Amino acid sequence: MAVLAFAVFAVASAALAAIDARTRRLPDALVLPAAAIALVLLLLAAICRDDPARLAGALFGAGLLLAPALVVHAARPAAWGGGDVKLAGLVGLHLGWRGMDAVALGAAAGALLSGAAGAGALSVRRGGEIPLGPPLLAGCWWGLAATL
Repeated sequence: MAVLAFAVFAVASAALAAIDARTRRLPDALVLPAAAIALVLLLLAAICRDDPARLAGALFGAGLLLAPALVVHAARPAAWGGGDVKLAGLVGLHLGWRGMDAVALGAAAGALLSGAAGAGALSVRRGGEIPLGPPLLAGCWWGLAATL
């Protein structure tokens, strides 16, 4: 079940990154179903494995990335839109399933990639504004791959 959850997340990641890069929006019509599917599949995986700690880790990871995203969104909605906040929770859910090392590495990689993309946008005089979905998702997959 966990493999299926990550496969669905891979497809959703590709679609969300492409849409956000093109439109600077992360549609609820993709983010919310992806989160619901992931939650159900990871719950089933935890039950099948008799490993509730994995599910607890996934939920903790989601909260760990969701909370600061909500704070930034509340302070400066133009910097982190609502879709970015929901994506942070989705990313944290998958990273948390793998463990706190994956959460830390994926979050750090996403932040570094976002910063690099923003610096690149500043250097070409685009105001430094970038869609956050692609670097957040790339950081997530980096964190997942590095903790295999």
